[in-house]
Formats: sequence, structure tokens, C-alpha cells
Amino acid sequence: MLKGPLCTVRHLLNTDLNTFIALVNDLPSRGDYFSSHFKSPEAMRKEFVQNGFVTEDSELFVVEDQYHHIVGVITHFKSRTPTSREIGYRLFDRDLAGRGYTTEALRMLADYLFRVHTWHRLEVLAAPRNIASVRVAEKCGFTAEGVLREAFFINGRYEDVTVMSLLRHEWERLYA
Repeated sequence: MLKGPLCTVRHLLNTDLNTFIALVNDLPSRGDYFSSHFKSPEAMRKEFVQNGFVTEDSELFVVEDQYHHIVGVITHFKSRTPTSREIGYRLFDRDLAGRGYTTEALRMLADYLFRVHTWHRLEVLAAPRNIASVRVAEKCGFTAEGVLREAFFINGRYEDVTVMSLLRHEWERLYA
């Protein structure tokens, strides 16, 4: 469990599962930058029973506010190179945007990944028009590297993706 002043980042519990499935599959909370594909509740329950959404290739955490409400999700997973991890995040309620939950969660997860593992590079991929997501990564020290043209297919159209990264030595300089 990672605890900050605003939020806690922790693994999903069995008691969270029904709420989590409903939040993940809530279309209006996805906005313009997330896929509109539903995840089967049965498949999600099966995966949770099998591995708790934690494998060698990926690890999922919920972001919880000070009142123990799940407000978002953050995950890290296998990237294109063996020394990297990609991080994805999502806030479930647009009314909570701008309050710092996602920034704090990303900062805590980056600290955890660099302190506990030997990863050299963390990546965030964000739609360039998703200014809030790009800003979260920038506030945590990530640098934009370039654009993957039409790399994501979201809501019926191809979208460009900005690749942002934080290298271990940059993190050490900023946070250690």
C-alpha cells in the first residue's frame, strides 16, 4: 500500500470487486480518451480470483480517497523493452479532476517502481489532446519524447499518442 496526503494506492480487495467492475465499465466516465469496450464482469471476476490483477507482466492498483472511496485506477505493465514499464491511469469521476489524485498516485507509483525494482525507464502514453493526462505526467517529471501517429483506436477513430518517459537518473535527481 502506498499512502500519500490525498490518496492511497493499493491492490484491489475482494470486497471492492463489484464496485470496481461498475466503475471500470461506466461509459460516461471514460471520456474521449479511453476505449469504449466493456470488460466482461465474469472475465474480470475470474481474473481477480486467479491472480488479483497482479502478474509478472502487470500490476493493477486502485486509487482511494481519504474516505476510502475508489476514485481511480493506476497500473504498470510490460513495455516494449525489458528495462521499461508503461504506466496507465484513469480517474473515474470527472468532478474530481484537478484535485491532485492522479498526480499523487503517479508520483507514488513511480517512486515504488524505482525503489523496489530495477526498471530504468517508466513510460506514459497519452493522447496529445488529453491535456490533463499529459500535465499529470509532466508534473511528475516525465518528458515528452515524440508522437506515435494514429497508434490508438478510440471511439471509432485513430488517435495519435504522445510518448512520455521518466528515467531512473532523472527520478533520482528529482526525488531521491
